[in-house]
Amino acid sequence: MPENRDIQKRSGTKEKILKVASTLFSNNGYKATSVRKIASEVGIRESALYNHFQNKEAIFLEIAQSIFSSPFSLSGEEIKELSIRGKPFLQKFAMQYKMLTFDKKSESMFKLLMIELLQNSELREQFMTQFHQENIKTLSEGFFIMMQNNLIASNDPMMVSYEFLSTLFYIRFQITLLRFDSKSVDSLSTQFERHVDFFWESIKIKS
Repeated sequence: MPENRDIQKRSGTKEKILKVASTLFSNNGYKATSVRKIASEVGIRESALYNHFQNKEAIFLEIAQSIFSSPFSLSGEEIKELSIRGKPFLQKFAMQYKMLTFDKKSESMFKLLMIELLQNSELREQFMTQFHQENIKTLSEGFFIMMQNNLIASNDPMMVSYEFLSTLFYIRFQITLLRFDSKSVDSLSTQFERHVDFFWESIKIKS
C-alpha cells in the first residue's frame, strides 16, 4: 500500500511539473524558462525535479509529444465507421483540428514549437513521426475506405491526405501569425468548415 501511494505521488508530481512547465514555456518561451523556475512554481526543490526528468529539454519534449498526438487519435473502428459515411470523417478530423487551433494554451505552445523546431532535431523527429505521419496515416485509411465504397474517385490515398491536411495546417499557421501580431482571426473562424465542403465536392463521386 505505501508503495502504491508513492507511485501515485510521483505520478501526480510529474503531471504537475508538465502542467506548470507548459504554462511557463507558453508565457515566457523555452530559453527564458529555467528548471529552477519550474521547480519553484511546482513547489519542490530543483534536485527533486530531476527524479522525474533528466533536464529541461526532456520536459519540453514530453509536452510536445502530448500536443502532437492529441486530439487526432481515432481507433480503427472509429475511422471505419466515419469513413463509410464519407464527409463526416473529414468533418470530424477538421473539427478536432479547429478546436486545437483555437485552444489558447495549445496555440501558445504551437507558436513556441514552430520556433523550436528549427533548433531541436529530436523535436523535428517527433513532429514528423507523431504529428505529420500519424495524421497522414489516419487520413489515408479513411480515404482508402471511401474509395473501396465508391464514395470518392480512386486515387493515391496518401496524396489525397497530403492535399487535405496541408490546407488545414496552413489555416492554423495563418491564425498563429495573425495572433502573434494581435490581429483579428474572426475572418478565419469558418475556414475549416469551408475547406471540408470544398474538398469533399472536389473528390466525391457525383451520382
